[in-house]
Amino acid sequence: MASRPAEPSDAHTGKRLLSVLRGERRDPVPMWMMRQAGRYLPEYRQLREEKGSFLGLVYDPEAAAEITLQPLERFPELDAAILFSDILIVPFALGQNLTFVTGEGPRLTPALIDAALEELTAYSARLDPVYETVREVKQRLGAAKTLIGFSGSPWTVATYMVAGQGSRDQSEARRLAYADPKRFGEIVARIEEVTLDYLSGQIEAGAEAVQLFDSWAGSLSPAQFEQWVIAPTARLVKTLNARHPEIPVIGFPKGAGGKIAAYARETQVAAVGLDETVDPGWAARELPEGLPVQGNLDPLALVPGGKALRTAAQRVLDAFADRPHIFNLGHGILPDTPIENVQQLIRQVKGCK
Repeated sequence: MASRPAEPSDAHTGKRLLSVLRGERRDPVPMWMMRQAGRYLPEYRQLREEKGSFLGLVYDPEAAAEITLQPLERFPELDAAILFSDILIVPFALGQNLTFVTGEGPRLTPALIDAALEELTAYSARLDPVYETVREVKQRLGAAKTLIGFSGSPWTVATYMVAGQGSRDQSEARRLAYADPKRFGEIVARIEEVTLDYLSGQIEAGAEAVQLFDSWAGSLSPAQFEQWVIAPTARLVKTLNARHPEIPVIGFPKGAGGKIAAYARETQVAAVGLDETVDPGWAARELPEGLPVQGNLDPLALVPGGKALRTAAQRVLDAFADRPHIFNLGHGILPDTPIENVQQLIRQVKGCK
């Protein structure tokens, strides 16, 4: 069974989501949704149009705080706000240039497939506006709501730093990890070091739980998964638990499939997030007893809504009825998701006993 954070302080006793992360079963289950602050909300689209670029929003603490809180203002039944930011803030702080190309996604230069890590000049001050956003959100957040901070996991962040952009199979990073594990290990170690300080900074600013997003964990072989996903995550969790014993760490190894059980045991995360490809019945049986789980509705089920959504959501709720569970999506909410379908889902989850 995974380790648990320290007993909560008085300030946490009314927060249902935190109680689940500490191993309690709550009915109805608490919920939040990955990318709950985003393009499906007209208020987000309006602010984005007013403020300009995505990175400009992230680095405007007032705007980023407003975006973080928008879903809770529209859907007050949600139990948590998650920081509005991006996993590529860490490579930006490590000295890579970061831009977002419309219709194509992020670009990091110079890509480490060609450049050396030592050639980069780190700018730790690039993390400071994010901490300011956390402080602003914490001041405005309702007393019963939980503020979740986050970072990308070292493997996933490394895939972007090596290739300079996202890719379908992360082949550049995987090739480098096989061909020159020493060099790749140095990149991962540097990411790990900055990520530790980054998450600590978010916690010190007011984050009450943190999530590690390993969006590309599913592209690795079992041995590489152990080396580049489990080992760095375990080190981060161990050190974060020592620094901040009351703060739960959620791990989200997207695409890990059958390797999730080993991930949960060996990393000692307080809770594990499941993507939509994981059979919730299998997860309920195979994950460590009592380990809180988060997930795992297919985001596409939200698009049509109606009976398909009700059936899919109920399957998740039923599968995890006997263990601590936070209802969430298996990945981020899609931009074309109708708002009325989100409301339908919230009513179903919150009305379920």
